[in-house]
Amino acid sequence: METTQIHKIYNHQKVAALTPAYRYDGKEDFAAWQARAKAQLAMRLGMDKFEACDPQMTVEWEKEHDYGTEVRITFSPEAGYRLPAHLLFPKTTEKRPAVICLQGHSKGMHISLGREIYPGDDKSIAGGRDFAVQAVKEGYVAIAMEQRSFGECGGTEKGPDCHEGSMSALLFGRTAIGERVWDISRLIDLLCTEFADRVDTDKIVCTGNSGGGTATFYASCMDERIAVSMPSCAFCTYKDSIAAMKHCVCNFIPGIALDFDMGDLCGLIAPRPLMIMSGVEDKIFPIHGVEESYAICRQLYAAAGAPNACRLLVGDKGHQYYPELAWPNLKAVL
Repeated sequence: METTQIHKIYNHQKVAALTPAYRYDGKEDFAAWQARAKAQLAMRLGMDKFEACDPQMTVEWEKEHDYGTEVRITFSPEAGYRLPAHLLFPKTTEKRPAVICLQGHSKGMHISLGREIYPGDDKSIAGGRDFAVQAVKEGYVAIAMEQRSFGECGGTEKGPDCHEGSMSALLFGRTAIGERVWDISRLIDLLCTEFADRVDTDKIVCTGNSGGGTATFYASCMDERIAVSMPSCAFCTYKDSIAAMKHCVCNFIPGIALDFDMGDLCGLIAPRPLMIMSGVEDKIFPIHGVEESYAICRQLYAAAGAPNACRLLVGDKGHQYYPELAWPNLKAVL
């Protein structure tokens, strides 16, 4: 066996053998455990390395569509950095729940908007990934936000460019996931201030596929204003997913497996509704690892007094978004 292969097997076995230090033991007061675990996750993500600033939101344009109005904004989640987002408002004068739609490792948020810009975009959209358009047609305010290293925020027509951004973030104590979580929270700030007349801020939903599902999951752990969390094809044991095969560097949080597996982190979302979507044929977040993590999730939701607030929704295909699972189940809990 080659030395490189031995090294991979050794590291995988090390991850698989870990018992997370912050795993809930059923004895500690659950709220006390949540507070302790959330502080530890914040440390691992590098959340103390961010400073809030005046977002200086700018409305760049508005357009009318059959479904309603599209508004493009830019804002600063931190000083010196700006990102764009598109808000899709349905035709109604009533406040509506908002769905934050986070694209995964694609060429950008235009996929969430169902727009073909680059060659191959049609194939990405065909995997159910135009979920911002889906959401507004379901009657929700939909927000497509560009994530760091994707699309207009550092990507190219060939796809995302996460390596340099993720690695340089580590040099000053941050993580790519932490940066994306921060941006999501600052977007929620805007929904609660600039758009509070059009958004039901007690019903903010976050959803995304793949890398967008990862950002959805960790943002939901950190920000309690996310009322419903719907990560798609991103939830699994570490040993069966990011530790078992090549994944983008933006998925990795230094030291995280010492403290938690993804199932453990569900306890930071509880008792808020959590709907985990997975594909039975997903090769990079395999179903056996999903089910193993979900078993821990169910235990934590029971400990939180909300055993029916978490759901595992399994689609019959692979690594994609599942509209037929997402929207009926979301409607049932909102």
